[in-house]
Amino acid sequence: MDAMLGGTWGRGVVVAAVAGLLAACAARGPGGAPPPEAADAVYVNGKVATVDAASSVVQAFAVRGGRFVAVGTTERIMAHAGPATQVVDLRGRTVVPGLADSHLHAVGGGPGIDLSATRSIAELSAKVAEAAKGAQPGQVLVSNSDWHEAQLKEQRLPTADELEAAAPGVPVILVRGGHSYFLNNTALAKYGITPATPVPPGGAIPRNAAGRLTGELTDTAKRLAPLPPPPPMTLERLEAQQKKLNEYGLTSIRIPGTNVAAYRQFQQLRDSGKATVRYSILFRPKDLADFRSSIVGGGIRQGEGDEWVKVWGIKISVDGGFEGGYMTRPYEGEMGKGGTYYGLQTIPQATFNDYVAGINQAGWRVAVHAVGDAAVDEVLQGYERAHARRDIRAQGWTIEHAFITRPDQYPRIKAMNLRMSVQDHLYLAAPVLKRYWGMERASQVTPLKTYMEQGFMLAGGTDSPVIPVNPFWAMYHFLTRDTISDGVYGADQAVPSRDAVLRLMTINNARLTDEQDIKGSIEPGKLADFVVLSADYLSIPAAEVQRLKALATYVGGRQVYRAASF
Repeated sequence: MDAMLGGTWGRGVVVAAVAGLLAACAARGPGGAPPPEAADAVYVNGKVATVDAASSVVQAFAVRGGRFVAVGTTERIMAHAGPATQVVDLRGRTVVPGLADSHLHAVGGGPGIDLSATRSIAELSAKVAEAAKGAQPGQVLVSNSDWHEAQLKEQRLPTADELEAAAPGVPVILVRGGHSYFLNNTALAKYGITPATPVPPGGAIPRNAAGRLTGELTDTAKRLAPLPPPPPMTLERLEAQQKKLNEYGLTSIRIPGTNVAAYRQFQQLRDSGKATVRYSILFRPKDLADFRSSIVGGGIRQGEGDEWVKVWGIKISVDGGFEGGYMTRPYEGEMGKGGTYYGLQTIPQATFNDYVAGINQAGWRVAVHAVGDAAVDEVLQGYERAHARRDIRAQGWTIEHAFITRPDQYPRIKAMNLRMSVQDHLYLAAPVLKRYWGMERASQVTPLKTYMEQGFMLAGGTDSPVIPVNPFWAMYHFLTRDTISDGVYGADQAVPSRDAVLRLMTINNARLTDEQDIKGSIEPGKLADFVVLSADYLSIPAAEVQRLKALATYVGGRQVYRAASF
């Protein structure tokens, strides 16, 4: 598909029509004007969704020095082609800006037993048993977090007894998302966890109907079973993760909660010249004292960085995940514990208020994980009190997830000009959320259409590895509200506009990180991050959106991924 004038570039060849256009345009620009400075590359004969303010769709664009320099018709863009310019015939393919993810922890679930391909408790147990065969004496087996019970035929979690049967006498901890561990009986014994173990505030240690431990530790209770240190992150592993992101057309990600050491590694990756993804960094200190000592005391400044690695701010969580979203109404069924269980408040209100006020006074901004509506209440109170001392309206403070909200909260969100980072959790976890919260609430998880009607600034993502990293799955879910295993949930919250959904994954992500002037759309002067798609996102049936693939991904005008079929 690619070609270079005067020779072959990649596998394609300049077609005669393109060569003819070059000859016709070489001596003059459009309208007889002097020819513009030659581009490094021109991309012609395509369908280019620019995502500019007018949602323009053009045929072609030119790139020079890693940035877009012109967009328009093929004829106009060919005027930017000189003797050394690479001329890429897109042959009608659709091009969109580089895709972004507003909330991505990792590709895959990190090191450990990979359960992502398991589809039943039996397959999961077999994976654990296989790992146990090679376990060293005293070794704790840990899974990665790239799995969810919604992928399993049984639509449930493994029990401590089932994990024990798979790995008798070997401590096993399955890590699920960012909120839960699942231990076998040997691991429970190793860490001294019994039915009499006090439940830490903001955590849960569930028991079954017979009073036996299920093996689950939720949120703050995870601290009772500290994981063995993971293998050190290396530049090689970061490069491998980048390649996977690029395969999905991702060129920018926002990392919601890391530490200073990891931040330095991203900087090293950038300095090595091998970065192919742009990173927005949120730190997650333990508390206000840790923020002041490790972040501010470490000399790190809010917003520091460049187009490759930039500090966004601070990440905090005030409630749990699927099992612990903090609600004003109790959970349903068994999870509701007879109408007494409302989820988990992981930080007391007064502590949270002091935390965000201190961060604000230091000139930093905050993004807070809030799943349930009671958690959103806590966020709003803390933000309002911080705002009363120092205006946050222009700082881009954000709510992460916002699964369940209420109309009475919307004026308060608007008053502080808050942003929202939203994901497609419902696509995978719908049956689980229905079981925990009932269909009424589950059908309204992340009500995007309502949020758009309210005028909220929304940026889309996946929360990988909690949900698979594929951005096209997220886009499909936003368009349809369809789920992997349980049909459509909340059709009234489907976003009917292809353009609006594309904006969630491109320019709105750039707005979330305050980089809309340099990326997020295909416009002159912006970084040349773009993706060639396998089909026309703008016109294919909605059901086909989930099957889209990136044929080629470019970052700063450089091809960083190419499918064999391109």
